[in-house]
Amino acid sequence: MKIILGLIIIYCCWTGILQAQNPQKLGWIWGPSVGWQYQSGNFLKASGWGLFAPNNYQYIKLNAGANFTWMQNKTTVIPELGMTYYLSNRLIFPFVQAEATPYTLTPKVGISVLSIIDLGIGYGFDIRTKENFKSLKGLTGSIALNIPLKLY
Repeated sequence: MKIILGLIIIYCCWTGILQAQNPQKLGWIWGPSVGWQYQSGNFLKASGWGLFAPNNYQYIKLNAGANFTWMQNKTTVIPELGMTYYLSNRLIFPFVQAEATPYTLTPKVGISVLSIIDLGIGYGFDIRTKENFKSLKGLTGSIALNIPLKLY
């Protein structure tokens, strides 16, 4: 499973690098995102993202942000990087996604409405447990609102 996820991430990164070498075709859309995720507890997610089209019918979104939670009687902030590969340009976009924190690697699949509202499910793999915190492995579900601010 980790090998397949790694291959998907490498493919998406390679496609992004190839597109970045030709900025006339890139056409970035970017903005903030806010959402909710359940993964061994409730998290508020906030991030910034950039989206581009590697071809005429698919999209790749890169995001960086933080997950905020109140667990074990304390507030915790966990940084996160993510990549989403949207497989269509119709009203409903299926997607595959990978999110990484210092503590978990979480592959997801889901659907999106015009890449503005994302609904995802997946599984979080524990890389290491945060000191004085619980393990964040297990099934996960999320919803995110992506607000486009700059369109090219």
